[in-house]
Amino acid sequence: MGKYAKLLLGCGVAAAVLAVAFVLWNRWQAPPSPLPEEKPAKLESWRQTISETDLDLLARVVRAEAEGEPYDGQVAVAAVILNRVRHPEFPNTIPAVVYEPLAFSVVANGTVNKPATPSAVEAAHAALNGWDPTGGALYFYNPAKTRSAWIRGRTVLKTIGKHVFAS
Repeated sequence: MGKYAKLLLGCGVAAAVLAVAFVLWNRWQAPPSPLPEEKPAKLESWRQTISETDLDLLARVVRAEAEGEPYDGQVAVAAVILNRVRHPEFPNTIPAVVYEPLAFSVVANGTVNKPATPSAVEAAHAALNGWDPTGGALYFYNPAKTRSAWIRGRTVLKTIGKHVFAS
């Protein structure tokens, strides 16, 4: 084999290895794909404004509020928090929304302090990527656990698992 043929063969092998590494890296980095009609936005805008601490807090709330719920229900809990961050009637940071007095029972009972599960972290990433299975909800509740007439009076947007999502 000529020296150019060997060089091309070597480049081809290197290119194939790089292509496989690129595909595997992208699969490892990407959260699970949402339903096709709900493709998420890119994460770049959030990467500039969200810290690892805020991501951890968001994922811990997801675990505390939606452990045992379907994956889209976990994403929905994170989406509600992010919807509040963007809404003018709520604080504009994840910690301020989460720690707003009486906003989340998991803060009052301390379950928010338990570590996030891998599923909760993935759900937080999916919401940060723009997936909002609720259609813009600002509230959620479990009808079996609340008697609040106020929350039950909110406009229902969607029910996912045991949670009702409302505006």
